Amino acid sequence: MKNHLFSSGEHVVIAPPRNHRRHLILMISVVLGLLVPATTMFAGENPNPGVLPPDSPQYGKTYGQWAAAWWQWALALPATAHPLFDTADCSTGQSGKVWFLGGKFCMTGDPNCNGTAVRTCEVPAGKALFFPIVNTECSTAEGNGSTENQLRDCANSIIDGARKLSAELDGESLKELGIKQRYRSDSPLFIWTLASHDNVLKAGGADIADGTSSPAVADGVHLMLAPLPIGPHTLRFHGEFPKFNFSLDITYYLTVGPEK
Repeated sequence: MKNHLFSSGEHVVIAPPRNHRRHLILMISVVLGLLVPATTMFAGENPNPGVLPPDSPQYGKTYGQWAAAWWQWALALPATAHPLFDTADCSTGQSGKVWFLGGKFCMTGDPNCNGTAVRTCEVPAGKALFFPIVNTECSTAEGNGSTENQLRDCANSIIDGARKLSAELDGESLKELGIKQRYRSDSPLFIWTLASHDNVLKAGGADIADGTSSPAVADGVHLMLAPLPIGPHTLRFHGEFPKFNFSLDITYYLTVGPEK
C-alpha cells in the first residue's frame, strides 16, 4: 500500500486519492526534479528582492537541502503539538537563523479541515523564513520506492501537476513562481524520523509506527524570505493540484520583533 506525503506550501491536508488505498498529505506546510532537472537555475537579476536567490547556498544550505530540512522538521513534531495542524505556536521546533512556515495539515476524518489557514506568528528579528508554496515528499516507508531514482520520480511527478501558484508579501506579488521557473527545487536523498508519539503520518491515516525513520526525496516550489524589518507583515500564498481536486490558500500575519 502506497502513501504520498504532499505538502502545499505548508499546506498539508490528508486526503485519500480515488480508488487507491494510499494516503496523501496535501499541504500546506506545503507544504513537496522536473521533466528537466529541478536544480536548473535561471540566470539574470533577482526578480524578487525580498527573496534570497536559489542560485547559491543560503545560510549554509542550498534550497534543495533546506527543502529536506523542512520535511525533517515537519515530520519530527507530533500532530498534537504542531504549527501546521494549528495545535502549537509557529515557534515550535524552530532554531537557528532560518524558521519554517507552511501549509495546512489535517487529521483524517476532520470534516472542518480544508486547504485554508489564517495564522498569526511572532518572529524574532534577523530570522529568514523558508516555506513551500507547494511541496511533497516520497519515502520508502510510505511505499513510494526503494531507490533514490524511484523516490525522485514519485516526488517530481506530483509537483509536475501543481498549478496556479502565487505568493504576496505585504501586498506585493512575487514573480517567477511556476513549476518550470527559478524557485522549484528538489532535495538530495535524506532521512526523516517521525515523532515518538502522535506522528503526522498516523494522524493522516497511514499505518506507520511512531519513531519510524525512512529515506525520502522532496520536491516543491520554495521561497526563502530575507529577514524582514521589525514590525507587522502579511504573507499569503496559494497553489492547486487539479488532479487531486485540491487547493490551498494560506495567510500569515507576521510580527517581527527584537530578539529576546
